[in-house]
Amino acid sequence: MGRGLLLVPFLASGLWAQTDRMELKDLLAEALNNNPEIVAAQKRYEASRQRPTQVSSLPDPMFSPGYNSSGRPWPGAGLGTEVTSNIGVMISQEIPFPGKRKLAGDMAVKESEAEWQLYEQTKLSVVSRIKQAYYRRAYAFAAVDVLDRNLELLRKFLRITEARYSVGKAAQQDVFKAQTQISILETKKVQMEREKRAREAEINSLVNRSPGSPLPRPADLRPMAVPAKLEELYAAARENSPMLRRDEKMIQRAEVAVNMARKEYYPDFTLNGGYYNMGRMPDMYMFRADFKIPLYFFRKQRAAVTEQAQTLVQSRKTYEATNQGLHFRIQDDYLMSQTSEQLVRLYGQTVIPQASLALESSLSSYETGSVDFLTVFMNYITIVEYQMNYYEELQNFYLALARLEEMTARPLTQ
Repeated sequence: MGRGLLLVPFLASGLWAQTDRMELKDLLAEALNNNPEIVAAQKRYEASRQRPTQVSSLPDPMFSPGYNSSGRPWPGAGLGTEVTSNIGVMISQEIPFPGKRKLAGDMAVKESEAEWQLYEQTKLSVVSRIKQAYYRRAYAFAAVDVLDRNLELLRKFLRITEARYSVGKAAQQDVFKAQTQISILETKKVQMEREKRAREAEINSLVNRSPGSPLPRPADLRPMAVPAKLEELYAAARENSPMLRRDEKMIQRAEVAVNMARKEYYPDFTLNGGYYNMGRMPDMYMFRADFKIPLYFFRKQRAAVTEQAQTLVQSRKTYEATNQGLHFRIQDDYLMSQTSEQLVRLYGQTVIPQASLALESSLSSYETGSVDFLTVFMNYITIVEYQMNYYEELQNFYLALARLEEMTARPLTQ
């Protein structure tokens, strides 16, 4: 067996022709247009934009036609002869105390701005979930490649062991161990095939395709450095995170609500005007102003101010909790990406090459009888484990970056 035979296929696996590969950017563009969650969030925001003009408008006026009659119940009875008989109309307009309508509009504007941030967060969430499903599917394909290559190698090893057993140079248990390991790898391959199909279904769901729609193989994951520093990610989150921006809008909304509650100490009023036809007698006109007196302010308005003040405190604490949680998650995923980057480099540049050379050397020596079966077998198990770990850490690296993108709204992967 030629020197480097095990290492070359592993290192060259990412250099295979990638024709007809699934492009991540195409999936993201499709999801942004078709994903039901994004469309629902967009429509919810568009609906919220219609509220400010509604709540800041005057209440609808009231038009009241009617009559008063004397002697008979029908209209016009006694008209012109009795001073209490008339036919007329009255218009009433309720007017909130000055400033209330503007505050109500400002509250609705802040709520609409918060809905916009939820819409932005929904887009980031869907993009992150698609990327994570894409990376997990890419890992499953790479893992199946590793298992296929090593299954082929293990079958060659099994044939060598069977040949040595047939001439009395190997124990029967060596044959059984090799056969068992083949079965173990085939079991792992079945699991990876299930993972491929599961992630395919997840992607179809997120881009709103029909269930079972076929997807090409994703592009191979390539090692790369962490594209940002931790302080830069913190700054990006402070500036761009929709979660923080939404909490800020809710704080502003709560501040307006406190002012609105204080305004309820002041009375609203209703203006009434009417015209009444008196027949042969002079026409009658009426004007009246009705005031709502906040007589029970100690039970209603005072409690409302306290309620809104507590809501304001709650909004500020929610922002603080979101900010702290965001910093923790950013640091956690940043450390994961750093660790995975280092492990990928160690596996690819040091561990796997060394383990491959050890396996090749022991396998050559096994053919000549200078090394026992157990040494070759353990070297073989080790190389499979390291190759799987390499791709798993590569997957973890990209998963961490996808989550960081969602939290910071900053592009980190291509």
